[in-house]
Amino acid sequence: MDSLGEKLRQAREEKGCSLEQVGRDTNIATRYLEALEAEDFSCFPGEPYILGFPRNYSEYLGLDAQEQLSRYRALKIQEQPIPVEQLLHSPVPVRKIILGIVIFLLVLGAGAGAYYYFTRRPAWEQAPVVEVRQPVEYTLGAEPLKPRLYSGDSVLVPLGEHPYKLVLSDLGEAVSITSPLGLLMIDLGQDVELDLNSDGIVELRITAAEFDKQDPAAGARLQFEYISLAPVVEDPVRTDEVLSSVMVIPSSVNSYPFTVQLNFQGYCMFRWEILFERDRPGRNEQYFQRGEELNIQAQNGVRLWTSNAQAAKLQVIGGGRTVPVELGLAGEIVVADIRWERDGDAYRLVLARLN
Repeated sequence: MDSLGEKLRQAREEKGCSLEQVGRDTNIATRYLEALEAEDFSCFPGEPYILGFPRNYSEYLGLDAQEQLSRYRALKIQEQPIPVEQLLHSPVPVRKIILGIVIFLLVLGAGAGAYYYFTRRPAWEQAPVVEVRQPVEYTLGAEPLKPRLYSGDSVLVPLGEHPYKLVLSDLGEAVSITSPLGLLMIDLGQDVELDLNSDGIVELRITAAEFDKQDPAAGARLQFEYISLAPVVEDPVRTDEVLSSVMVIPSSVNSYPFTVQLNFQGYCMFRWEILFERDRPGRNEQYFQRGEELNIQAQNGVRLWTSNAQAAKLQVIGGGRTVPVELGLAGEIVVADIRWERDGDAYRLVLARLN
């Protein structure tokens, strides 16, 4: 079976793409692409990036992302040193026979003791009741979450309409957390930043604030907090929240429906929400690729969120006009409203930046 790096390189060459072109399209630095094809993982800042970048690169090349991650894990297993015990000669047969006899006698004695205990003990004697703790599930909100977690407890991290689940799987020399990106190991006082949905944006930070390595039963106090999603707000927009406002369509006697038409120039996570329409509540979220289009029709306004402003080229269509609109720069996270505002006795359609 081809290795991870060879498979990525072959797929890129068959597609006729250079590393520079792939870097522009995926927003992954060329040095990381070269490292993936060379199977040199020493330059990556952490395990979450080693898992996230191959997924994005594989999807771009049209490969099965899970299959490529399996190739990576196979490489990691091959790199594990062989235990010294396996390099030593196997014990002489006599020792094996003696060891087998000892184990057999121990098992036989344990079975006899168990039989005597369960058949001879008084009928009134009952085994003590052991209370089993049920795992607890927490949900991260706008404020940092600082729970004391025990083995099996979990934290839900909502991103748009999709929650990501992280489970405390073990406590020992480090805190072990099972996440969508794989197993995370966090030492005391250490923090880890995660790109949960692999869109190139770090959304979550986890900090191991307190735990006793000698007493895992005492649990661990961890802190979970959003990083990149802080500008996104759920409350209605207030005047003091708007950083800049640009007129899109000049004053009109009445407001009227309009369409926001988007053409994506590269990979981009995009969210939108219709404003002030009761029959169209809720936020929409989708990961778009180069060449894909989106049309959003609104009566009063629409809120937009993009992880890469320059990748989302948009124009507003309304009142017989088509007006191109620039959201921001390459790699810039932008939150903005396009909505009708009163202008004296008339209305005007504006683009209002919120971050």
